[in-house]
Amino acid sequence: MKLTTMTQISVDGVMQNNGAPTDDHPTGFERGGWALGKGDDGTRAFIAQTYQRAEAFLFGRRTYELFAGFWGSIDQMRAHPIGVALDEAHKYVASTTLTAPDWEDTTVLRGDLAAAISDLKAKPGGELQVHGSGALIRWLLENDLVDEMTLIVIPVIVGQGARLFPESGPDLALELVESRVDSKGVTIQVYRPAGHPQYATA
Repeated sequence: MKLTTMTQISVDGVMQNNGAPTDDHPTGFERGGWALGKGDDGTRAFIAQTYQRAEAFLFGRRTYELFAGFWGSIDQMRAHPIGVALDEAHKYVASTTLTAPDWEDTTVLRGDLAAAISDLKAKPGGELQVHGSGALIRWLLENDLVDEMTLIVIPVIVGQGARLFPESGPDLALELVESRVDSKGVTIQVYRPAGHPQYATA
């Protein structure tokens, strides 16, 4: 399977609470929901079609629980094409603390996570997709396990909140596979990791 990621981010790289306005309010983050309603029908169709081609999904614990409580529990959301795709595919969760997942067709990955994900990637099939799960995506990139990443960039500067990429972290060159912009200014950029960047020398 090809491991792919899809992340909605702001222009300044924030990914926290893109669609939910209140989940993290107790921690002081009051700018949630900044991606809600953004993007045109073409972008929404692209997102739904991406979910529909997944062979399986891989989550960090927090994103898994948010998705399970939304796409996996609310009847209207379960009937949505994204909800159907999530329900029909197998789900894997990288967690050392989750013991009894409520969502059916879920396997918790413990122990040597790099080996477990490498084994999944070695299986025949389409895509092993990661949505949300910022800490997991950063770890996957650091361990050279990502084959392709899609960034959906919303035209807003949030100004605070958790970012997909840390202020200081590993470097990575990217090869552009696809790029498009919709009628509302939302851009979709699909990249493949391409080793380390080239830096200028004196």
